[in-house]
Amino acid sequence: MKRLVPWFLVCGLLAGPSAQAALNVGAPAPDFSAPASLGGDVYTFKLNEALKQGPVVLYFFPAAFTQGCTIEAHNFAEATDEYKSLGATVIGVSTDNIDTLKKFSVSECRNKFAVAADGDGKIMKAYDAVHDRRPEYAQRVSYVISPDGKILYEYTDMSPESHVANTMRALRDWKAKQK
Repeated sequence: MKRLVPWFLVCGLLAGPSAQAALNVGAPAPDFSAPASLGGDVYTFKLNEALKQGPVVLYFFPAAFTQGCTIEAHNFAEATDEYKSLGATVIGVSTDNIDTLKKFSVSECRNKFAVAADGDGKIMKAYDAVHDRRPEYAQRVSYVISPDGKILYEYTDMSPESHVANTMRALRDWKAKQK
């Protein structure tokens, strides 16, 4: 069972600077499947299946219901229709359990996109998204993965503010090159 940490500790400890460790653009995206929730409904998210539909925006966040993660989820929710218009699927990943993420998917993700549970941290380790000072949490890292399974774009910043704008720009640039 995951131990609960007061929100102010998570926000304070995770808001500081962190190391820039992430997969390189052009690297193969590690395949994964994980329990996920969209609108409170649980299913198994499979990256290889999602990539058959188009690019995937994969973002890692430290902990559901913390201030920064709530802001980021709201931002992704507001942009979901635009992501869909570009053919992209959005998936958020944290080490929270699926019961917590079921609630988070409804309230903070506003039933717009799925969030996946990485309880053992294997996905965040595969994507070099482990927080350097608090390894039980993910660092705030966003990736855009092309349908051929390659990293198109990576953005690491513990501030939640620019992840949507940056991944959206990367998707638009990629889409323009596809024509």
